[in-house]
Amino acid sequence: MFKPKKQIPFEISGRLIWISSISLGILTSIPKIVDHHFVVAEGIADFAVTSGFALLIWYYNIYSIPAYTKKTGSKKVLSGQLFRGLGVGLILMFFLSSIQYYILSHLNFGPKILMYEVRGILINLTFYMFIHILYQTYLNQQYVRELERSMAANLEAQYELLKQQVNPHFLFNSLNTLKYMVESHDEQSSEFIIKLADFYRFTLGSLKLKVLTLKEELAIMESYVYLLKARFEEGLFVTQNLGSDSHDTYIPPFTLQLLVENCIKHNIVSLEKPLYIAIYQEEDYLVIENNLQERKIPEPSTGLGLKNINQRYLHLSQKNIIITATDEKFTIKLPILYEHPNN
Repeated sequence: MFKPKKQIPFEISGRLIWISSISLGILTSIPKIVDHHFVVAEGIADFAVTSGFALLIWYYNIYSIPAYTKKTGSKKVLSGQLFRGLGVGLILMFFLSSIQYYILSHLNFGPKILMYEVRGILINLTFYMFIHILYQTYLNQQYVRELERSMAANLEAQYELLKQQVNPHFLFNSLNTLKYMVESHDEQSSEFIIKLADFYRFTLGSLKLKVLTLKEELAIMESYVYLLKARFEEGLFVTQNLGSDSHDTYIPPFTLQLLVENCIKHNIVSLEKPLYIAIYQEEDYLVIENNLQERKIPEPSTGLGLKNINQRYLHLSQKNIIITATDEKFTIKLPILYEHPNN
């Protein structure tokens, strides 16, 4: 399984949190400071309650808003989290005001608590809206960043795909096979030339497409397998058992060809030890399976073939391909794409 890059966590500067909380405490204390009957203890208590409340509400919203959005998927401003936050704020302000009352018991608790609760609601609403906007901006930036990363990965995959399609080794073998067929006056040489031309025409015409129908992909693969059969003869058998209803599903271009090529690179293909490749559907997966008879010295490989395919499936469906291997079989399962990604 290929893991996506780690996301940048949502954070708000600690300096901003502390400066804004202290500033609110100072602002709410100014009316008492300019009062002719200013009592230092009351001013300090008022500052401490407001600053402490602002600080706690900051951190509560910073952790609760992202958690609520991830859990519910809701991005609405008016949500259950808003009312839950207001409830928490009311309880928290009541608790802080009660502490102040027990320290300064001469204050009239009723009007005082009402003033604090109204102040708490206003602070809570302001911080909630600010953090909600910041978090939605963060999510949008993460989406754009992920989209850019996916586009870069897709371009890299297309580039690697192009290199693999115009594989000099494959082209050299195909031309050698054609030379042998022409020199031996093989009646199939004309058909071989047509299939070779069809394969490269399909290659050049489909590289820019995100997906093809499975029916089109099978047609490309059949041309490719025909070229391989001319080389390996009865050493290679590729069978497919797919219902006609699966032909209208979608698949990234040349996926099957790359997987067949991968089988040949890593396994013995000979008349004595034929390679059997089967393609079939299993629930919501397209399965490509081959008997395992690994080469002692495999053909040169970049090691990017399966990674290439997996990147494209992640880009199209957010699903990984599934790879399993036993002592006898090697199996790859591709998630079936039922809808065109542009729909």
